[in-house]
Amino acid sequence: MWLDDLGDELQPRSPLPGDLDVDVAIVGAGYTGLWTAYYLLRADPSLRVALVEKEIAGFGASGRNGGWCSALFAASHHKIAKRYGRAAAIAMQRAMFDTVDEVGSVLATESIDAHFHKSGTLTLVTSPTQLDRVRAEVDEDRAWGFGEEDFRWLESDEVDARVKVQGVLGARFTPHCARIHPARLVRGLAAKVEDLGGVIYEQTAVTDIEQRSITTDRGRVTADVIVRATEGYSAALPGMQRDLLPLYSLMIATEPLPAEVWSSIGWDGNETLHDGRHLLIYVQRTADDRIAIGGRGAPYHFGSRVSDLNDRDPKVFRSLKEVTNQLFPATAQARITHEWGGCLGVPRDWFSSVGYDHSTGMAWAGGYVGDGVATTNLAGRCLRDLILGLESDLLQLPWVNHRSRRWEPEPLRWLGVNLGLKTMAHADRVEERTGKPTKRGDLVKRLIGI
Repeated sequence: MWLDDLGDELQPRSPLPGDLDVDVAIVGAGYTGLWTAYYLLRADPSLRVALVEKEIAGFGASGRNGGWCSALFAASHHKIAKRYGRAAAIAMQRAMFDTVDEVGSVLATESIDAHFHKSGTLTLVTSPTQLDRVRAEVDEDRAWGFGEEDFRWLESDEVDARVKVQGVLGARFTPHCARIHPARLVRGLAAKVEDLGGVIYEQTAVTDIEQRSITTDRGRVTADVIVRATEGYSAALPGMQRDLLPLYSLMIATEPLPAEVWSSIGWDGNETLHDGRHLLIYVQRTADDRIAIGGRGAPYHFGSRVSDLNDRDPKVFRSLKEVTNQLFPATAQARITHEWGGCLGVPRDWFSSVGYDHSTGMAWAGGYVGDGVATTNLAGRCLRDLILGLESDLLQLPWVNHRSRRWEPEPLRWLGVNLGLKTMAHADRVEERTGKPTKRGDLVKRLIGI
């Protein structure tokens, strides 16, 4: 939907014309690659920066996501603290808070109209079984030293004043999230990188990445620094099949809803929404008055296979439509105009990372587990400082040069991941049917490392 909404024919840029030598070569023209190029060129306009993209800028997750520019970081506070200490976990969260505002500031400065609207996120309690789970999250926030200004509990009447959701019992609220139009962000950022002197080569497939060079189907690019910004598509690169698991998330969007429907729903603040179920959903009200909702549930495909065929799953699309109607009964007759999906990158320990090896010239960022809209911006700034040798507080964050262990070989990873997904979906069905909480979903999360 997002790319369809641009009113742009999306004519690909020119491919790589042949062999090339630059200062920095970036593989992938999504958010990570573009933010990295943007910050490098802002810091040093003399740099020769080239981005190489197999499709078009924004083809992958950057043009397909749910439009949450949030302060969510994939790894939990406990996971970060266990390895790097409590202060590091808190610093990581604070950096994510700041990053949401940084994105808004850049969009304003560069006049990129990505429908940025910072009004926070509501984690809705939509059944009694979710109540203790979501309230415990607020208690957990307090235990980590975050106050009312960062996270707080809202009673049902306070939620109703913001958005009317069927049967809502309360919600956890954080102001640290903005709704965005993903494709407007990625396409606007690509144009700005070109304005700053960066060159984007599209329709150019990278077949191998080596120290200070990349091989493509149209020539070889040599550079002092190579940045891998391939996220869910990384598994297609030689030797990386077990590094980042490509997991699919699917979305649907309604037609623009009429004023009478919005009158019954409210939602004038444009908060992003999800709830306390085990299998994630994410929802936004778009600037043109649609409801766009996404969720997990599509299976992991054997051998880390990435294919356009995986973007569609009628069962998941039906489920998302049912959830939309459950949350907002007034949408029962609304037409679904768009159904789509895409893959995201999942490291084995659910811990996003960014890093640079000076000795080889290899840099990377990724493993966002679906929380990459803001995190990619932080990645771009960290990579700028690492590559240019700048001293900054950002480089003290625990995700810098973090290394995740590899995923298990097949068929273990196929069996384990899909069993986990099915168990969490089953836990949601059991809770809905019995009205009693189950620990199965939480157990799976612990087993797979969330």
